[in-house]
Amino acid sequence: MMTDPISDMLIRIKNAQAVKHLTVDVPYSRIKYQIALILEREGFVEKVEKKFRRNKRIIKIFLKYENQEPKIVNIKRVSKSGRRVYLPYKKIRAPKGGYGIAIISTSQGLITDKEARKRKLGGEILCEVW
Repeated sequence: MMTDPISDMLIRIKNAQAVKHLTVDVPYSRIKYQIALILEREGFVEKVEKKFRRNKRIIKIFLKYENQEPKIVNIKRVSKSGRRVYLPYKKIRAPKGGYGIAIISTSQGLITDKEARKRKLGGEILCEVW
């Protein structure tokens, strides 16, 4: 069975934070790198770097903690390979009453729920982070 690479990345982040790791390595793909950059921009992770390790590209994500607690309380895959979730911009809501972000794949690339509403763009809801 083929696992979903985005779900794999989200679970790696969740597991690393559960045991208080400072960094987590994820196999590189453009979409995962874009998601990591959005998490960095929105303040959920400290830093994101593209690295080479033994001829393989990886994404090194530096996790962020506040008072020993992970900055990411939860991270959830919304659109899965078995059930894709697409929404028009009018129906896109901020997760956890505005405390979280949704990452949306649009015709203009990956953006957050706020940007999607502002630009009036709908798309596939990839994941929610809070």
